[in-house]
Amino acid sequence: MTKVYYNPARRLTPFLLVLPVLHAGSGRTAAQQEASLKTSALESHEGMTISAQPWTNPALYKEKFHKKSPYAAGIVAVQVTFRNDSDDSLKVNLERIRLNVTLSEDDRQALNPLTSEEAADVIQKPATKDVTRRRFPIPLGGPKVGHDKKWVEVQQELRDAGVKAGIIAPHSTVRGLLYFDVRSQFDLLGSAHLYVPEVVALEKNRELLYFEIDLSQAGGH
Repeated sequence: MTKVYYNPARRLTPFLLVLPVLHAGSGRTAAQQEASLKTSALESHEGMTISAQPWTNPALYKEKFHKKSPYAAGIVAVQVTFRNDSDDSLKVNLERIRLNVTLSEDDRQALNPLTSEEAADVIQKPATKDVTRRRFPIPLGGPKVGHDKKWVEVQQELRDAGVKAGIIAPHSTVRGLLYFDVRSQFDLLGSAHLYVPEVVALEKNRELLYFEIDLSQAGGH
Protein backbone atom coordinates (compact mmCIF):
# COMPACT_ATOMS: atom_id res chain seq x y z
CA MET A 1 0.00 0.00 0.00
CA THR A 2 1.36 3.36 -0.94
CA LYS A 3 1.80 5.68 2.02
CA VAL A 4 0.90 9.34 1.74
CA TYR A 5 3.00 11.64 3.90
CA TYR A 6 2.34 15.16 5.03
CA ASN A 7 3.82 17.84 2.82
CA PRO A 8 4.04 21.23 4.58
CA ALA A 9 3.92 23.06 1.24
CA ARG A 10 0.58 21.53 0.29
CA ARG A 11 -2.39 23.80 0.70
CA LEU A 12 -5.81 22.39 -0.07
CA THR A 13 -8.48 24.91 -0.96
CA PRO A 14 -11.13 24.50 1.75
CA PHE A 15 -14.73 24.93 0.81
CA LEU A 16 -18.04 25.42 2.54
CA LEU A 17 -20.93 23.21 1.57
CA VAL A 18 -24.36 22.50 2.89
CA LEU A 19 -24.45 18.71 2.77
CA PRO A 20 -27.44 16.46 3.49
CA VAL A 21 -27.22 14.66 6.79
CA LEU A 22 -27.66 10.91 6.58
CA HIS A 23 -29.43 8.75 9.12
CA ALA A 24 -30.42 11.59 11.44
CA GLY A 25 -32.38 10.38 14.41
CA SER A 26 -34.88 13.22 14.22
CA GLY A 27 -35.72 16.40 12.31
CA ARG A 28 -34.12 18.43 15.08
CA THR A 29 -30.89 16.44 14.92
CA ALA A 30 -30.77 16.83 11.15
CA ALA A 31 -31.26 20.58 11.43
CA GLN A 32 -28.51 20.85 14.03
CA GLN A 33 -26.07 18.85 11.92
CA GLU A 34 -26.88 20.86 8.79
CA ALA A 35 -26.39 24.14 10.68
CA SER A 36 -23.06 22.87 11.99
CA LEU A 37 -21.81 22.06 8.50
CA LYS A 38 -22.81 25.52 7.30
CA THR A 39 -20.44 27.14 9.78
CA SER A 40 -17.61 24.59 9.65
CA ALA A 41 -14.52 24.33 7.52
CA LEU A 42 -14.50 20.98 5.78
CA GLU A 43 -12.78 18.72 3.31
CA SER A 44 -14.27 15.76 1.47
CA HIS A 45 -12.78 12.99 -0.64
CA GLU A 46 -12.95 9.21 -1.12
CA GLY A 47 -16.30 8.97 0.65
CA MET A 48 -15.22 10.76 3.83
CA THR A 49 -16.16 14.29 4.85
CA ILE A 50 -14.42 15.85 7.84
CA SER A 51 -15.66 19.18 9.14
CA ALA A 52 -14.16 21.23 11.97
CA GLN A 53 -15.27 24.26 13.92
CA PRO A 54 -13.02 25.80 16.60
CA TRP A 55 -14.93 27.12 19.58
CA THR A 56 -13.43 30.58 20.09
CA ASN A 57 -16.58 32.01 21.66
CA PRO A 58 -16.70 31.23 25.41
CA ALA A 59 -20.51 31.10 25.29
CA LEU A 60 -20.35 27.89 23.23
CA TYR A 61 -18.88 26.01 26.20
CA LYS A 62 -21.73 26.73 28.62
CA GLU A 63 -24.04 23.95 27.40
CA LYS A 64 -21.41 21.19 27.61
CA PHE A 65 -19.35 22.24 30.61
CA HIS A 66 -21.14 23.12 33.84
CA LYS A 67 -18.20 22.66 36.21
CA LYS A 68 -15.26 24.47 34.62
CA SER A 69 -14.80 25.69 31.06
CA PRO A 70 -11.78 24.47 29.07
CA TYR A 71 -11.72 27.89 27.40
CA ALA A 72 -11.07 29.66 30.72
CA ALA A 73 -8.00 27.42 31.19
CA GLY A 74 -6.57 28.27 27.76
CA ILE A 75 -7.83 25.16 25.96
CA VAL A 76 -9.67 25.42 22.65
CA ALA A 77 -12.28 22.82 21.78
CA VAL A 78 -12.59 21.95 18.10
CA GLN A 79 -15.89 20.33 17.14
CA VAL A 80 -15.23 17.73 14.48
CA THR A 81 -17.68 15.71 12.40
CA PHE A 82 -16.61 12.55 10.57
CA ARG A 83 -19.18 11.61 7.93
CA ASN A 84 -18.75 8.37 6.04
CA ASP A 85 -20.71 8.21 2.78
CA SER A 86 -18.89 5.10 1.56
CA ASP A 87 -19.84 1.42 1.79
CA ASP A 88 -16.72 0.67 3.86
CA SER A 89 -16.03 1.21 7.56
CA LEU A 90 -13.48 3.98 8.03
CA LYS A 91 -11.08 4.23 10.96
CA VAL A 92 -9.63 7.59 12.01
CA ASN A 93 -6.49 7.47 14.14
CA LEU A 94 -7.51 10.15 16.64
CA GLU A 95 -4.12 10.19 18.38
CA ARG A 96 -2.35 11.30 15.21
CA ILE A 97 -4.56 14.33 14.62
CA ARG A 98 -2.66 17.60 14.99
CA LEU A 99 -3.54 21.27 15.26
CA ASN A 100 -0.98 23.05 13.08
CA VAL A 101 -0.44 26.64 14.20
CA THR A 102 1.70 29.19 12.39
CA LEU A 103 3.76 31.93 14.03
CA SER A 104 5.59 32.90 10.85
CA GLU A 105 6.48 31.38 7.48
CA ASP A 106 9.39 29.52 9.11
CA ASP A 107 7.94 28.93 12.54
CA ARG A 108 5.15 26.38 12.93
CA GLN A 109 4.11 23.90 15.59
CA ALA A 110 1.90 20.81 15.58
CA LEU A 111 -0.12 20.44 18.79
CA ASN A 112 -1.27 17.05 20.04
CA PRO A 113 -4.91 16.60 21.08
CA LEU A 114 -5.37 16.30 24.83
CA THR A 115 -7.07 13.31 26.37
CA SER A 116 -9.92 14.08 28.76
CA GLU A 117 -7.55 13.27 31.62
CA GLU A 118 -4.84 15.63 30.35
CA ALA A 119 -7.37 18.39 29.73
CA ALA A 120 -8.80 17.96 33.24
CA ASP A 121 -5.29 18.34 34.67
CA VAL A 122 -4.80 21.61 32.79
CA ILE A 123 -8.24 22.91 33.82
CA GLN A 124 -7.75 22.08 37.49
CA LYS A 125 -4.30 23.66 37.55
CA PRO A 126 -3.78 25.94 34.55
CA ALA A 127 -0.26 27.08 33.75
CA THR A 128 0.77 30.44 35.13
CA LYS A 129 0.72 33.04 32.38
CA ASP A 130 3.98 34.88 31.80
CA VAL A 131 3.82 37.59 29.14
CA THR A 132 7.63 37.77 29.01
CA ARG A 133 7.93 34.08 28.06
CA ARG A 134 8.11 32.97 24.45
CA ARG A 135 4.71 31.99 23.08
CA PHE A 136 6.07 28.64 21.91
CA PRO A 137 6.88 25.84 22.09
CA ILE A 138 4.00 24.70 24.24
CA PRO A 139 5.19 21.85 26.51
CA LEU A 140 3.63 18.47 25.80
CA GLY A 141 1.35 17.16 28.50
CA GLY A 142 -0.23 19.03 31.35
CA PRO A 143 0.60 19.49 35.02
CA LYS A 144 0.12 16.52 37.31
CA VAL A 145 -2.59 17.13 39.89
CA GLY A 146 -4.51 15.03 42.35
CA HIS A 147 -7.64 13.30 41.10
CA ASP A 148 -10.22 14.48 43.61
CA LYS A 149 -14.00 14.59 43.16
CA LYS A 150 -13.89 17.92 41.31
CA TRP A 151 -11.28 16.57 38.89
CA VAL A 152 -13.45 13.51 38.21
CA GLU A 153 -16.48 15.69 37.46
CA VAL A 154 -14.48 17.87 35.04
CA GLN A 155 -12.95 14.84 33.33
CA GLN A 156 -16.37 13.22 32.95
CA GLU A 157 -17.78 16.28 31.16
CA LEU A 158 -14.76 16.42 28.87
CA ARG A 159 -15.07 12.74 28.02
CA ASP A 160 -18.82 12.95 27.39
CA ALA A 161 -18.38 15.88 24.97
CA GLY A 162 -15.34 14.41 23.21
CA VAL A 163 -15.09 12.16 20.16
CA LYS A 164 -16.14 8.76 21.47
CA ALA A 165 -15.06 6.53 18.60
CA GLY A 166 -12.56 6.54 15.79
CA ILE A 167 -14.44 4.00 13.67
CA ILE A 168 -17.21 5.36 11.45
CA ALA A 169 -19.61 2.75 10.10
CA PRO A 170 -20.76 2.96 6.46
CA HIS A 171 -23.22 5.82 5.82
CA SER A 172 -23.00 7.15 9.37
CA THR A 173 -21.62 10.15 11.27
CA VAL A 174 -19.52 10.58 14.41
CA ARG A 175 -19.23 13.97 16.10
CA GLY A 176 -17.45 15.30 19.17
CA LEU A 177 -14.85 17.69 20.53
CA LEU A 178 -11.07 17.58 20.33
CA TYR A 179 -9.10 19.58 22.90
CA PHE A 180 -5.88 21.52 22.30
CA ASP A 181 -3.90 23.53 24.85
CA VAL A 182 -3.12 26.83 23.12
CA ARG A 183 -2.37 28.66 26.39
CA SER A 184 -5.18 31.17 25.70
CA GLN A 185 -3.58 32.20 22.40
CA PHE A 186 -6.86 31.87 20.56
CA ASP A 187 -5.79 34.33 17.88
CA LEU A 188 -3.68 31.52 16.40
CA LEU A 189 -6.87 29.77 15.28
CA GLY A 190 -7.22 32.38 12.53
CA SER A 191 -4.43 30.72 10.56
CA ALA A 192 -4.50 27.18 12.00
CA HIS A 193 -5.08 23.91 10.15
CA LEU A 194 -6.48 20.66 11.51
CA TYR A 195 -4.34 17.84 10.10
CA VAL A 196 -5.84 14.32 9.98
CA PRO A 197 -3.13 12.07 8.53
CA GLU A 198 -4.49 8.56 9.01
CA VAL A 199 -7.89 7.39 7.79
CA VAL A 200 -8.11 3.74 6.76
CA ALA A 201 -10.87 1.88 4.87
CA LEU A 202 -11.00 -1.28 6.97
CA GLU A 203 -12.61 -3.79 4.63
CA LYS A 204 -10.37 -2.80 1.73
CA ASN A 205 -7.33 -2.22 3.98
CA ARG A 206 -6.64 0.99 2.09
CA GLU A 207 -5.36 4.28 3.48
CA LEU A 208 -7.09 7.45 2.33
CA LEU A 209 -5.29 10.63 1.37
CA TYR A 210 -4.73 12.82 4.40
CA PHE A 211 -7.03 15.71 5.33
CA GLU A 212 -5.84 19.24 6.07
CA ILE A 213 -8.63 21.62 7.03
CA ASP A 214 -8.13 25.38 7.06
CA LEU A 215 -9.86 26.54 10.24
CA SER A 216 -9.84 30.15 9.11
CA GLN A 217 -12.71 29.16 6.78
CA ALA A 218 -14.98 28.19 9.70
CA GLY A 219 -17.68 30.66 10.60
CA GLY A 220 -19.92 31.14 13.58
CA HIS A 221 -17.15 30.92 16.17
